[in-house]
Amino acid sequence: MRRYLRLVRIFTGATVAAQLEYRANFVGAVLASLGQVGVALLGIGVLFGQPGTTSVGGWSFREALLVTGFYMLTEGFIAVFVQPNMSRIAEAVRTGAMDFTLLKPIDAQFGVSTRHLNVLRVPDMVIGVGLIVSAASALTVTPGSALAAALLYASALVIVYCIWLGLSTTAFWFVKTQNVTELFSGVFGAARFPATAFPVPVRFLLTFVVPVAFVTTVPAQALTGQLGVTLALTSPLVAAALLLVTRLFWRYAVASYTSASS
Repeated sequence: MRRYLRLVRIFTGATVAAQLEYRANFVGAVLASLGQVGVALLGIGVLFGQPGTTSVGGWSFREALLVTGFYMLTEGFIAVFVQPNMSRIAEAVRTGAMDFTLLKPIDAQFGVSTRHLNVLRVPDMVIGVGLIVSAASALTVTPGSALAAALLYASALVIVYCIWLGLSTTAFWFVKTQNVTELFSGVFGAARFPATAFPVPVRFLLTFVVPVAFVTTVPAQALTGQLGVTLALTSPLVAAALLLVTRLFWRYAVASYTSASS
């Protein structure tokens, strides 16, 4: 474990040193983050901007703002930790560079999941935390509900990582997976709104087919004390199942891999 933690520290240090050489890029990333949160807040504003509208799908404005905060935080997590690594899997398979990853004396899945970071998108995460804190400050939040929300959000991050890894692993057969990941990103955009704000068929899709509701809506419900026992238990079970399935899928993909250089 200490060896892998040391590798993470080395990877992070090298990435940060390389990216912070260009400060103008950081300023541009901050502006892009502000633009993204502006779009998200505009969507919430449209929902609650109708005369006489005090709740949407049973959510008040502050409660819906929690969902938007978790959405921005997750978007930042994807942009900083997940996408920079997953987007390189297809290129490594196509060029044969995956050979070097598989030959290294570390777990290959760990290698492809932690080697790269995009620290320029950290502002997304900061903005997400800011929205959550701002919204929660006007709501009744207990220490127990905060702990439950943190644990369920940890499960949510596992779900997000597993979905991206599963989609990216198909590159071992199809090479080009950009369209698939872009499709998921488009669906994930719906997670900026509470799942109950959608019609029942869409709500079912976002919960049980593409489980993005577990990523934003469920932690927000836990934070406000509105989460039922069923969903509270389902979220970590979904995360554990996806973690096992994607691990097996990754090992199967690696076993069937034939080098592009051979």
